Amino acid sequence: MSLSPFFGALVSCCGQQRAGLEERFFSVKIFALLLALMLVLPSSWAKEAALIAEDPEIERRMIHLSEDLRCLVCQNESLAGSRADFANDLRREIREQMKDNKSDKEIIDFMVARYGDFVLYRPPVKATTILLWFGPFVFLAAGAILLLFYLKRRRRQIEDPALSEKQRQQAEALLKDGKGNNA
Repeated sequence: MSLSPFFGALVSCCGQQRAGLEERFFSVKIFALLLALMLVLPSSWAKEAALIAEDPEIERRMIHLSEDLRCLVCQNESLAGSRADFANDLRREIREQMKDNKSDKEIIDFMVARYGDFVLYRPPVKATTILLWFGPFVFLAAGAILLLFYLKRRRRQIEDPALSEKQRQQAEALLKDGKGNNA
């Protein structure tokens, strides 16, 4: 004798229970799938460790130099702190130039010639960067002057109105009677 007709009748009789079981089974499936993804995906995101120079002196010098250079991909990070692939390429280029016994100034000149002053965190003061260096101070001074003029003009507009003789007498009378005292 087969039990499937019995279970079919039981399940059709209790349709709500079946829906609850299906929902639980479905949620267990989703949970298992998410758990499997959490375990598998991080290993696929892992990258190979960055290569460092064989010479620790070159590596120290490269890190010191790359802290003064801007990552052209991230733009708000130094070349030393950036994890972008392009930053890795630039650091590799710096190491190669250091192995060729080039000075830090020569390396920086090479980077500026290739990528412009933007690669420097502290660009030099010249005609094209004057607004960059002194612009904030000019805007601050202009804002302070405008605020001063505005406040002076506003003070003139908000003059204490002069009381007429009648209003002054009424105020004195209220003060003498004690009606004007809220204390």
